[in-house]
Amino acid sequence: MKPLINVNSEIGTLRKLLVHSPDSGLGQVVPSKAQDWLFEDIVHLNTLRRGEYDYYIKLLLYFLDAEKIKGKLQYIDEPEQDRAFFKPDASGFHRSDKVIEVQSLLADILRNPSIKANLVAAVCAIEGCNYRLQQILSKKDAVKLAKIILSGSLDDEHMIFAPIPNLIFTRDLGIVINHFILLNKPAKKARGRESMIMRYIFFNHAIFKDFQETILEIPDPIQHFLRPGEDEEQRATLEGGDVMVVSPQHVLIGCSERTSPHGANEAVKLLFEHGVVKKITIVKIPAKRDFMHIDTIFTQVKRNVWTLLASVAKPAPNKDEPLNFFTTPEQQTMEIIQFYSDKSQKPKRFLSLEELLNDISKNDLNSTEETQFIYSGNNIFPFDAREQWTDSCNLLALKEGVVLGYDRNDKTIQAFLEKGFQIKDVATLLKELDCKTLNINEIKDTLILLPSAELSRARGGFHCMSLPLLRDHID
Repeated sequence: MKPLINVNSEIGTLRKLLVHSPDSGLGQVVPSKAQDWLFEDIVHLNTLRRGEYDYYIKLLLYFLDAEKIKGKLQYIDEPEQDRAFFKPDASGFHRSDKVIEVQSLLADILRNPSIKANLVAAVCAIEGCNYRLQQILSKKDAVKLAKIILSGSLDDEHMIFAPIPNLIFTRDLGIVINHFILLNKPAKKARGRESMIMRYIFFNHAIFKDFQETILEIPDPIQHFLRPGEDEEQRATLEGGDVMVVSPQHVLIGCSERTSPHGANEAVKLLFEHGVVKKITIVKIPAKRDFMHIDTIFTQVKRNVWTLLASVAKPAPNKDEPLNFFTTPEQQTMEIIQFYSDKSQKPKRFLSLEELLNDISKNDLNSTEETQFIYSGNNIFPFDAREQWTDSCNLLALKEGVVLGYDRNDKTIQAFLEKGFQIKDVATLLKELDCKTLNINEIKDTLILLPSAELSRARGGFHCMSLPLLRDHID
């Protein structure tokens, strides 16, 4: 039986996803380079791992692959343990085939001598390594080499090239749309190595072997390299945080700081030419670091419930009307246009995000209930902007109505409570699941809170830190 890869919504029960656990390179980012490597600050690696990200993996395993973790919580949390359960290069690693680790997949393909030689040469070319270092790397075993390539470190003290700390945001590098895989083109040079690594994995790993004909790659505009200057707008860039599969026949693509109009246009052409979907909505948002991707300003919770930032989501006044004090610059620069594979249908414009999301809930997902919006910071200034910055709108749905978020966004949490949602702390929830006082199937309409003091410094939430490969059909 071939492995299944199929995603046709944001909220269908999650069955399989691709993640990358924080590697040692994250702990070697220096302040002067943090923003070059797209982080807002340096992080404390041990706290980020043990106190934050490990909870994410435990929770994913309980929901997706419970046999890997049932009854093991106390053992894997003991202080004297070396985290082998969470370390892809350790013999005690969980090795789930549902919560799939990028480093494990990379080690798998590096066992092929031909792939190993090609990938080492490619990495060394990108990083400007000398030939002797290339020879040294070629002699490493697959597991060790995978760790070096991802972390940039020969060992804990000797770095040979830059880390790629953003690989924890796996969604940006690829997105599954129905049974197609769209490989993206990150905008920043800091993500070049990870983009190449993911291409090697998708085109060479056994779990993707039956999907080679459905892997789509974004091309650059013809002869883009002849254009003068370094204008990002001339390049086709696309990141997964700007792509949302909201129904089997409808995809949203954001134009943002990271996704260029050329990239969005190439994606539209690819998806329509291959018959992937019938409808694509382009959501143009302000190209600024505050927002970055469309999934930093809205994500889906249920078929009729969305979390979003009000300052960009509400309708702007008619262009013929005078601006008023309450109109934000972001509302003035938002643009939403829907295109169809059927060329006889004229493109449709939406006046606001709220209008678009309501249309998706009612017409794509056949919701019979009133569409509801849960606003960042409970739509109270300045908490709306502060909490959007720490990913109040960047939530991952484990199943419809059950989403993961950061524990620091207090006003947004209050907004969830006011809409009738339960709030669950991850540590308490895990104990209840481990002691069998709570069943996964009993968890409904719940925001699960995970610790986030260090993770939030990287400007990405759990929607960013996931590349879903398989979800159930929501209907």
